[in-house]
Amino acid sequence: MKQTKRCTWAGTDPRMIAYHDTEWGVPVHDDRLLFEFLTLEGAQAGLSWQTILNKRDAYREVFAGFDPERVARFDRRRIEKLMANPAIVRNRLKIESTVSNAKAVLDVQREFGSFDRYVWDFVGGKPVLNKRRGTGSVPASTRESDAMSKALKQRGFRFVGSTICYAFMQATGMVNDHLVTCFRHAATNA
Repeated sequence: MKQTKRCTWAGTDPRMIAYHDTEWGVPVHDDRLLFEFLTLEGAQAGLSWQTILNKRDAYREVFAGFDPERVARFDRRRIEKLMANPAIVRNRLKIESTVSNAKAVLDVQREFGSFDRYVWDFVGGKPVLNKRRGTGSVPASTRESDAMSKALKQRGFRFVGSTICYAFMQATGMVNDHLVTCFRHAATNA
């Protein structure tokens, strides 16, 4: 039986494999889902993706399905309630940044028509198709993620350093960093 070749970071955990096989690197154009990925990548700072992926359902529940209009209305009382919730990462700065980032997403939507249109402009509106041969050739950041980070910060976004922005770009298919040996590389280029 032929074994499926994947990017090594997917490991053996069924949830990580499912995420790798069905989501990571697939172009996302839905504002709500883009906001979700930006939030989760920021929450990951200093932690493993597996930790965040295991908490993803709880994040979706407590952050109103990542509806930016609803999250933007979260008040101090709601933030304190989230700080007491062990199902998410209880970091005040990360929780507060989700609320302020929701407000910033709404501002971007008003100005550009959609968050999607704004963030995809950093890659010229179409995925960057990389041909990485090993995990050592995958950068932590790029000129595009540097530009995105700077622009988002100027608009009031938080937890959007260049490394976080690059992970966001990888997750949402703005860049294809599946290794060329991975069965998903060609599929996400289609």
